[in-house]
Amino acid sequence: MRPGEERPVEGGACASVSELELLKLRAAECIDAAAERLGALSRAIWSAPELAYEEHQAHGVLTRFFRSEAPAGAWAVQPHYQLATAFRAEWGSPGGWAAPRPLHLGFLCEYDALPGLGHACGHNLIAEVGAAAALGVKGALESLAGLPLPVKVIVLGTPAEEDGGGKIDLIEAGAFKNLDVVFMAHPSQENAAYLPDVAEHDVTVKFYGKASHAAAYPWEGLNALDAAVLAYTNLSVLRQQLKPAWRVHGIIKNGGVKPNIIPSYSELIYYFRAPSMKELPVLTKKAEDCFRAAALATGCTVEIDSGAHDYYNVLPNKSLWKAYVENGKKLGIDFISEDAMFSGPSGSTDFGNVSFVVPGIHPYFYIGSNALNHTEQYTEAAGSQEAQFYTLRTAKALAMTALDVIFKPELLERIREDFKLKLQEEEF
Repeated sequence: MRPGEERPVEGGACASVSELELLKLRAAECIDAAAERLGALSRAIWSAPELAYEEHQAHGVLTRFFRSEAPAGAWAVQPHYQLATAFRAEWGSPGGWAAPRPLHLGFLCEYDALPGLGHACGHNLIAEVGAAAALGVKGALESLAGLPLPVKVIVLGTPAEEDGGGKIDLIEAGAFKNLDVVFMAHPSQENAAYLPDVAEHDVTVKFYGKASHAAAYPWEGLNALDAAVLAYTNLSVLRQQLKPAWRVHGIIKNGGVKPNIIPSYSELIYYFRAPSMKELPVLTKKAEDCFRAAALATGCTVEIDSGAHDYYNVLPNKSLWKAYVENGKKLGIDFISEDAMFSGPSGSTDFGNVSFVVPGIHPYFYIGSNALNHTEQYTEAAGSQEAQFYTLRTAKALAMTALDVIFKPELLERIREDFKLKLQEEEF
């Protein structure tokens, strides 16, 4: 009997349930069976927060987790995969019925923290969700005697989401080249199948002036701090003419060393965000004009250094997130409305770049707290026992959706078509 066919349920003369639904129950059972180990995994990452590209302890915890999964050797684990703190763990289903190539399903883990706040964005829970969903799919598929097509379950450890863009490094290294669909989920204050995370560009702005004694002969100096303050003010004034969905925010990182020395150097860091990669260069140009104007007004020179990577906006895949919602509702997840999804607040993520190269889903999930991300309160919530129920429930919904992708060829075709259409709309 193949998934999708129906068979009687024991104890019910007229009742029936599809084999696929039983597989989904099996996936959930596998996640529940691993709940203690998954919680320990999350706590180990949460209790030792590490910054972007420095997640050595988290990398070790995760790779050991997959290597220790029974039976021994079930997961082929590649530590330090393309990046020092990235990894790849792969499990392949046995055989198949003459399919040309396996279906490659990717589950993504994040695990970097924020400076000074620790896991205030709950990346320890993202790592747990990715690992748990992968275990659920593997466990369900292992219970079958045969599959309509071979499947590879691939877990990618993706460092440096908060700063740098580890997923973009991995894209450039070819890590996403053969994946068919990717799955991950992000902690939040609500359950949303999709949020319109926006495109982001960051810059470091350096003003160079000339030092002089601020009291004895200030006319000999060129004040780089003045340039920084003018630039900050220019951008604050520019906000009046920015589109409602555009965002500009920054800090003055260096403003001099001593009040009686005219600062010869100042430095700012700014992030620019726009709903799409089409709009982002327009906003960036306006902001850079503000920096150059400040240099001209003060006689300083300016250097504008872009970050290593731009974060792309996340492309929605409606067929995929509708399947996720259907599965989530079976588990009791209460999702916000579609209107609320598209009008709610959002940030930026390097998953946006992934969504331009492979169809994927990046839902948000409630963790039992109304605290806001990037606060001390959210750090506490992300490490709480209460968050575990919501995290594993989300992992079950992802695993169930992955099983739909495997056993519903028409769904996979719709997902691929949605992906192509959105790419065409976003050409820039």
